[in-house]
Formats: sequence, structure tokens, C-alpha cells
Amino acid sequence: MSGWQTLLLKEVLRFWKVAFQTVAAPILTAILYLLIFGHVLQEHVQVYDGVGYIAFLLPGLAMMSLLQNAFANSSSSLIQSKIVGNLVFLLLTPLSHRAWFAAYVGSSILRGLVVGAGVLLVTVWAADLRFAHPLWIAVFAVLGAGLMGALGVIAGLWAEKFDQMAAFQNFIIMPMTFLSGVFYSIHSLPPFWQVVSHLNPFFYMIDGARYGFFGVSDVSPWLSLAVVAGAFLAVAALTLHLLRIGYKIRH
Repeated sequence: MSGWQTLLLKEVLRFWKVAFQTVAAPILTAILYLLIFGHVLQEHVQVYDGVGYIAFLLPGLAMMSLLQNAFANSSSSLIQSKIVGNLVFLLLTPLSHRAWFAAYVGSSILRGLVVGAGVLLVTVWAADLRFAHPLWIAVFAVLGAGLMGALGVIAGLWAEKFDQMAAFQNFIIMPMTFLSGVFYSIHSLPPFWQVVSHLNPFFYMIDGARYGFFGVSDVSPWLSLAVVAGAFLAVAALTLHLLRIGYKIRH
């Protein structure tokens, strides 16, 4: 087993050994969102023709859980290693910055996919979900999880204590995920907020995944793919650069 594969396995085992917290808890949270919003809005909201509100909601909840947990995986791992002090053992290895990137982002993608799939599996009873374009679902799920995993590495490198990490998540990640159209179509918003939503890359991840389920979306899936892929490449390039120079970990 190569070095990056060993680090990847270590990161996967890290979240899997506490799966009740890292996998089951996010799935339970998604179920609560479904029960509350589905019960309140099911009879009052119709987004796409022939698609009930609960069916509309499920892909958004799955993607929101996927994105948040992909970010949490890499960010929490790095900040814990920095504070506890065991990050020095990784610095002593001959692993390249690319190996670090592959292991941390790869494990984040895996955790995100496990949580997202778990949300769909335990909520599939609530509505008749379609899978119009499964490949589109897979593409946006992997790209979205990869983007958030890389962003989590950046946050983990930048933060020096848990308070800073909590601020990053509460003031950047959470608002962007909740304002991405998980619970509504952006066409229901006033014109100003529609423009703001189009500036949010999280919106394109959610909307692109919804296209994979229903074959309809608020914007073209190709536009969503271009935005998400471009954002992933930009964030990945910055992450690789920070890992290469040892930003806040080699001092």
C-alpha cells in the first residue's frame, strides 16, 4: 500500500470508527428537516409540474448533507491534528502535497457520499423519487464533495483553534448551503435575491443534482457543471499550493 493510500485509509477509519456521530447524526438531522418542512409546506408549495414538494426536497437535503459533511471531514481532521500535536508525525513522512490532497479530499468525498446516500435510503419512503439522469447525480455529488473537501483542507490549515473553525463553518458554509435552494426554487425569490443566488456556487451543486433526479432544473445543467467544475479546480489549485508551501503547519 502506497503512502497516500495509507493516509486515506487512516482518514476513512477516523470517521468510520465514530460513524454514529459522523454518519448517523447527519442522517437524523436530514430526517428532522424532512418531517418539519415536508409537513408544513407539502400542501402549499409546487415547484415543478408533477413533482411534489417532498420529492423536490429530498435531493436538496441529500446534497446539503453531503456538502456539509465533506467539509467537516477534512477540516475537523486537520484542526484536531494541529491542536493535539500529532500532525508532526505526518510532516516527518516523505508524503508529497499531492498525497495529502488525495487522502484528505478522497476521504471527504467518501464520507459525503456515504451520508448523502444514507439520507436518500432512509427517506425514500417519503416520496416517489425519480432518477432521470443518474450520471448527472454522480457527477455533481463527486464534484461537490471534492470541492467541499478541498475547502475543508483550506479551513483546517487556516484555523488555529476550534473557535475559528466554528466561525468559518457558521458564517460561510452554513449560510451558503441554506441559501442554495435546498428548500425552495430560486424563481420564488424577488429579483435581487435571485441574482444573489446565482452568485452562490452551492446553488449550482444543488440544482445540478436535482436535474439528475427530475430532468428539470432552474438553470441549465451544463452551466451548473461549468460553475461547479471551475470552482473545484480553483479551490483544488489553492489547496495544493497551501499544502506545498506548508501554510501554517511548518513553523
